[in-house]
Amino acid sequence: MPKPPFRADHVGSFLRPAALLEARWAFKQGRIDTAALRVAEDAAIRDVVAMQESLGFHGITDGEFRRTYFHTDFLLQLDGVDEAGGTQVKFHQHGGKELEYAPPVMKVTGPVRHAHDIQRRDFEFLASCTSQTPKVTIPSPTMLHFRGGRDAIDAIAYPDLDQFYEDIAAAYRAEIASLADAGCRYLQLDDTNLAYLCDETQRDNARHRGMDPDELPRLYARIINDSIRDAPADMVICVHLCRGNFRSSWAAEGGYEPVAEVLFNDLAVDGYFLEYDDPRSGDFAPLRHVPKGKTVVLGLVTTKLADMESADDVKRRIDDAAIPAARPSGAFAAMRLLVDGARQRYRDGAAIGEAAAGDGSRPRRLGHDLTDQSVARSWVGSEPGVRSGKTLTRAALRNSRRSRSASRARSRHSRFRRAAYDARMHRLRGSDASAWSDTS
Repeated sequence: MPKPPFRADHVGSFLRPAALLEARWAFKQGRIDTAALRVAEDAAIRDVVAMQESLGFHGITDGEFRRTYFHTDFLLQLDGVDEAGGTQVKFHQHGGKELEYAPPVMKVTGPVRHAHDIQRRDFEFLASCTSQTPKVTIPSPTMLHFRGGRDAIDAIAYPDLDQFYEDIAAAYRAEIASLADAGCRYLQLDDTNLAYLCDETQRDNARHRGMDPDELPRLYARIINDSIRDAPADMVICVHLCRGNFRSSWAAEGGYEPVAEVLFNDLAVDGYFLEYDDPRSGDFAPLRHVPKGKTVVLGLVTTKLADMESADDVKRRIDDAAIPAARPSGAFAAMRLLVDGARQRYRDGAAIGEAAAGDGSRPRRLGHDLTDQSVARSWVGSEPGVRSGKTLTRAALRNSRRSRSASRARSRHSRFRRAAYDARMHRLRGSDASAWSDTS
């Protein structure tokens, strides 16, 4: 069995089938109970698992069919966390249209504690449905901080924010331990905040909430690292960054440069799922910061538009991404194309959405529409041919060769930073993060 992230990986949620949308609406109206809703969810999950397996996926998700939003369903199960309305955000669509929406904001009303297993039952059901690798997706722990800041954290429970950060991390460690005990070995953290910090408007909003957007990436890397530090050495942990996706629209834009160095070098995860599906995501220059041994997954195919990208255009963008990734400060990248499973059902998405909308009295989609994400893969290795038999782009191979001699001339600062990173990864994960293998 190959190791994740795989040559094809699904990121986000699938569009809810009409039967599941009807069940969720019936549950909201009180016409069915929790048990009946779960039966409907189980049936929909079996179907979406079968669909993913039929496409040849090795990493299988449950489509996030049990969720209303990508973060609230999880975070509200922690003690000390409540929902406090929403913060109005303008979501943007292609063609210049805007969508007003207020995503929920989490409010910390008491000490944050992990009182019970959150995802374990859902993971165990997913694992029972597939012979492939089940992947669990959970919101990043930073989701309890960025949108509300200090004002959303009870000052009596937490006069000292450092204790708040420690409690968040402890709660996440407990949940990850629960998942690990159940057999989970593939975990995805969904983090919109690091991507929001690439947007000038969102950075200004953070300042208005009393936060320093230049320091937040380091703080968030620390919180995430503390949260995953006790994960088993054989558990692969990736972080997914997006700029907010709702009904084929987005909330932020801007390249990864403001967070890239911290994101790739301080964050002790194994891989990254990065949006790169249109110009709002910026260029590939930030990939020069990717160190040896980490995997970057490029989202090059969008589901925000009905038109399919041409294979030539996508391959050209993969070649473009290989250039900065092959520079001396980065790592050699062997780029390979793939598209996520959400694309398979995109053309049916409008029909499903219309069926759910009915007469307009019901929400078009119950939850966070994360189908607006597709991925192209890029493996980050150390040498051309690091994975024998894999197809490497000519540009990546050419630039890797050119960079070898320059790589030997790294500055003292760069060598120190790399050594510090390796030591951190070893301490946090208890394994050599550069030891990757792939037989897919």
